[in-house]
Amino acid sequence: MTALVTGASRGIGRAIAVAFAERGHDVAVNYASGADSARETVKLCEARGVRAVAFACDVSRYAACQEMVGKAEEALGGVDILVNNAGITRDGLLMRMSEERFDEVYSVNLKSVYNLSRLVVAGMMKKRWGRVISLSSVAGLYGNAGQVNYSAMKAAVIGFTKSLAKEVGSRGITVNAIAPGFIETDMTAALPEKAREEALARIALGRFGQAEEVAKTAAFLASDDAAYITGHTIEVSGGISL
Repeated sequence: MTALVTGASRGIGRAIAVAFAERGHDVAVNYASGADSARETVKLCEARGVRAVAFACDVSRYAACQEMVGKAEEALGGVDILVNNAGITRDGLLMRMSEERFDEVYSVNLKSVYNLSRLVVAGMMKKRWGRVISLSSVAGLYGNAGQVNYSAMKAAVIGFTKSLAKEVGSRGITVNAIAPGFIETDMTAALPEKAREEALARIALGRFGQAEEVAKTAAFLASDDAAYITGHTIEVSGGISL
């Protein structure tokens, strides 16, 4: 089977791509920039004995996504597992947030989920099997000051997930979301020390998560062990909401 993972050149996306490779799946590695990093992800996947190909694509553009899916199908076969991981932040208080910043987060974090899901679900329906897994966030569950754009799109991903699950469940396709909390990535590494300390104080487990822990959740949702789970959002946050 083939998995297409968006935003897979680094961080959580790379960890998910490698986790699927470890389970024997061929991997289509999507990236927007950072070709060298994407090639490194490909090498990590290939080292697990599977085929992997990197595809540069602006996932906010439907036509570009259509082209990428076509190339992925030609190189690796149809897409059996889709992981909508690509995302950006453009933080700021609402009163200072430009329309451009709001629209940019919408295009990458939500429109891309529509684009890729729309393009691959038809093939899954023909096979009567498929997995769609989208990355939401605890910000989409509980909100976060200074992130009205990001939180709104991540909340919308959950609604999209529930609705699509109802539409395609009868065809053997499951649709789920993952809501990570604070995960050790380049994004969290850039947080000021005070912000890191405040975040840690809210986490029951007392530590930030690892990208591999999110990846293992994605791998579980794609497996037959999760065949009777659909329309759900699994929070991977170390208990930040407790």
